[in-house]
Amino acid sequence: MNLLSPFAVTLWTILALGLFGLPIGHAMIVGSILYLLMAGLDLGTAAEQLLNGMFNSYVLLAVPLFLFAAELMNISNMTDRLLRFCDMLVGRFRGGLGHINIVQSIIFAGMSGSAIADVAGTGRISIDMMTRNQRYTVSYAAAITAASAVIGPIIPPSIPMVLYALVSDASIGYLFLGGVIPGLLMAVAQMVINTVMAHRRNFPVEKPIPLREWPGITFAALPALLMPVILLGGIYGGVMTPTEAAAVAAAYAFLVAVILYRNVTAAATYGAVLASARSTASIGMLIAGALVFNYVVTIENIPEVVRNILSGYNLSPTAFLFWVNIILLVLGCLLEGSTIILVILPIFIPTAKALGIDLVHFGVVTVFNIMIGLITPPYGLLLFIVSAISGAPLRNVIRDTIPFVLALIVALAIITFIPETVLWLPRLLGYKG
Repeated sequence: MNLLSPFAVTLWTILALGLFGLPIGHAMIVGSILYLLMAGLDLGTAAEQLLNGMFNSYVLLAVPLFLFAAELMNISNMTDRLLRFCDMLVGRFRGGLGHINIVQSIIFAGMSGSAIADVAGTGRISIDMMTRNQRYTVSYAAAITAASAVIGPIIPPSIPMVLYALVSDASIGYLFLGGVIPGLLMAVAQMVINTVMAHRRNFPVEKPIPLREWPGITFAALPALLMPVILLGGIYGGVMTPTEAAAVAAAYAFLVAVILYRNVTAAATYGAVLASARSTASIGMLIAGALVFNYVVTIENIPEVVRNILSGYNLSPTAFLFWVNIILLVLGCLLEGSTIILVILPIFIPTAKALGIDLVHFGVVTVFNIMIGLITPPYGLLLFIVSAISGAPLRNVIRDTIPFVLALIVALAIITFIPETVLWLPRLLGYKG
């Protein structure tokens, strides 16, 4: 490639601006406008692509609504009730507090669809609970909190899968279904590691909760437990679309917090609106930049070039998935997940189609892969967050996270090379892919 061609200059510009600290969404917009200028194309095309992509995509409405629902759950006592319920189920086993951390992430995953929302919602509570009376080391509590949070975007609903659906035209409903078994497999892999570490480090066994207290604990947690049932039942029962389900999630969380729990003030609600708006704006700028940059990629015919290069190696679908996983695992160490979904995956999707790879399977595998990137250094966004929350040195958190990363890579290999782990449930409910 000519290092001074418009496309090459665009890439250098985006990279340089990113290194200087400009948000990647802004950097992609600036670089793409520079490309249009150097190529002699209408600069208004950038605005046209941005507006058409942002305002004609009904599916994007799900992002702020799920974020708002997660914020409402954070400011109410919903997470406390969930943790007590999880303690009732798995707290009695060795390493029980670690298992509680994982199980609450499974339940919280059915509400927010965001790994960051999981850490923000229950991270501090979980870490404090595990480290009280020095039962667990701070770094291990932080590590398992970060690792379990990546379950959130795999078990439906899932904001990353919404973004993948935007760039691939795959069915969101079937993507959500495809994530159920991989998400549970992810949880099982983490619980195995936690069990091994608990016996190796002799972590304590928690006092079992008396059976007479179970009904009260379950009843207190029931409103939170019903949210995933309502959402998924509505989606797959044909009552609402995934975007409408996001609105229902936000409304349900608000009603539970304000009417049932009665512990959320107007000021707290306003703060939740502001927090979700900030997160939405951040994601929105990234999507906007990706839409404009993807237009540049399309003009340059990059997906076709990549497809031709890969076809020259005569890769089988299995080999293609293997190399995509390797590439994404490396990129996940360096780039934010949404950037990979919106910028990198559109390059691979045409080749996946040409090789006959199911786009629902491909989507779940790639999102699973990208979530591993959230806990791999040096970028590892969740590692930075839990280190800040817990006060544990980052190097210690990374050390204790490595066994969980290795377990997740094994789970990734299983869902990659055994497609039915992803596609069985969608096909059971009518998917023809």
